[in-house]
Amino acid sequence: MSDKIMSSVYLSENIAQQYSRLSYHWTILGSYARCLRFQNVLCTAEVCDMLQHSRLETLVFVRVISELEVNGVCLLLSCHAKTLLSLEFIHCQLYPAAMDKVCSSLCQPGSQNYKIQSFRIKSSRIDESKSLTISAGLLNFLSYAKSLQLLSFNDAKMQPSFAKMIIHTLLESSSGLQTLDLSENNLAGWRSTVDRSSTSFSSALKSNTSLNSLTVLNLRGNNLQEGDMEVVCNILVKMSNLRSLDISDNPITDEGIRYLIPFFELALQRGNPIRKLRAENCDLSSVGVTKLLECLTSINKLLDMLSIADNHLGSSVAATLVKFLGSHVRELNVEDIGLGPIGFQILEEALPRKVNLSHINISKNRGGMGTAHFISRLIVQAPNLVSVDAGSNLLPPESLEVICNALKQTTCNLTRLDLMGNLQLSSDIFPAVFEFKKRGKPILLVPLQQGSCAPYDADP
Repeated sequence: MSDKIMSSVYLSENIAQQYSRLSYHWTILGSYARCLRFQNVLCTAEVCDMLQHSRLETLVFVRVISELEVNGVCLLLSCHAKTLLSLEFIHCQLYPAAMDKVCSSLCQPGSQNYKIQSFRIKSSRIDESKSLTISAGLLNFLSYAKSLQLLSFNDAKMQPSFAKMIIHTLLESSSGLQTLDLSENNLAGWRSTVDRSSTSFSSALKSNTSLNSLTVLNLRGNNLQEGDMEVVCNILVKMSNLRSLDISDNPITDEGIRYLIPFFELALQRGNPIRKLRAENCDLSSVGVTKLLECLTSINKLLDMLSIADNHLGSSVAATLVKFLGSHVRELNVEDIGLGPIGFQILEEALPRKVNLSHINISKNRGGMGTAHFISRLIVQAPNLVSVDAGSNLLPPESLEVICNALKQTTCNLTRLDLMGNLQLSSDIFPAVFEFKKRGKPILLVPLQQGSCAPYDADP
């Protein structure tokens, strides 16, 4: 830090040189630091010496690429292996050789003990494009890191064979992992990779090994195909306590969803049904979603949260969807599924007398006046309703009066009703929207003027 900057901080130019150095201030305040974020240029031996008396628990490294920078990271990790609980790499290049160094630095001297509880790699490359080699140090770390609770490889340029080895290692080590995030990688062809590989992975799936501690699995955005879901479901069977599953942004189609249904039934038999399911933008049709909803509706202990947004389902799914609303589901996202006026009419007319919803997103369904009638009915029959997203539904001006009349009829818990993106609505033409408040804030969110929001365009 330059003398000019330090003089500006202290509003004086007469500060002794020793007091103008960051190292001096770190000797005074460094012992209180627990979390630090490092750019690559700070991964040096000098910085490591400066931090040697700190008790760091969280380290985040950004843009670590060169061997020199990796060596600097390893110095920092070695110094704080006894206290470090969380480690994250962002926009880094960690090829197997570099990863081996990193993982060996995390091990406490003279033991195979790792204290790390959270290990994240985000938007980084961890394997070489022309090689299928996986870091032996990483696999060893996963085998012995018994304190590890969260493992994330988000956008790590991971290949199917790499993901297979990660899962295999976790199964064989009886890991205590609770959250596994493999999102935003390209795992297309996972099924064929497993079929061509050695029998060790298949044997692990058939054995008594398990990941009973795992409660959250994120497979979003992996380009998984319908055939890959067979392998995924074989893995899910090993996760008897899974509570949250995200398979969004994978073109698994209806066939992929059909693979999931036996898993849900098995989870119910075990007494540990899944609680949160996200299947957004999965190329699903009304046929596949109808079968899924029928399965979930037939189970006594249903989901707390379901998202099937961004699948073109049409109004034909409404009849099954409204039955599902009679369950104890708390949060539902059906944004942009093509309900239209007919779909909302079915939902309104068949809505159960009591709905347990607290949050619902029905945006971008082009329901028109049918949306308003459904919302007004839902407000009255869902006493625990807290928020509704109903933007971009082509609501006409008269819909505000219908909704406001419903709000007058009940003392609900609603705190937010988002109607933005409906170009014909505005608080100018219906100022009564400001009469409804919760904790001093308006409940209704509407455009200030007609046409003040950009129109929703459903065309690709």
